[in-house]
Amino acid sequence: MPSTLYILYNADASVMGKLNYGYRKLTAPKDKPACSACEITHGGLHLDETAAWKEVKAEILKEGEVEVKQMHRDELSAEVRNFVETNKLHYPVVLAGDEKGGLKVTMDSQELASCGGNAQQFVAILREKGALSSTSASL
Repeated sequence: MPSTLYILYNADASVMGKLNYGYRKLTAPKDKPACSACEITHGGLHLDETAAWKEVKAEILKEGEVEVKQMHRDELSAEVRNFVETNKLHYPVVLAGDEKGGLKVTMDSQELASCGGNAQQFVAILREKGALSSTSASL
């Protein structure tokens, strides 16, 4: 099981990044959200995390399974940025980091989109992939 889950958004944290994301969100086709990870954690254009995501994240943290790091494209460490670029990954993406510093892709942008913004579906997929314990409390 990974020690860290990195949820990497298809957006930048800057004011211009947020404005750009807002425009992309409003003009994106329904079947291709501007950022599927944002849909899961923030419900799209909201600055605050959704209640559903807060509940899911609190349960993950309470179980002590993994650390959850949510990062915008312009907030990535050099190691994470290099992994994304080297592997030609598309945002959004979820990476798993192990205790030795290794990274691997846990969910790609298509898998994130398949969640339809549902935090519980997101966690169910992570459990299926072994990124979270299937024995922890039902979310």
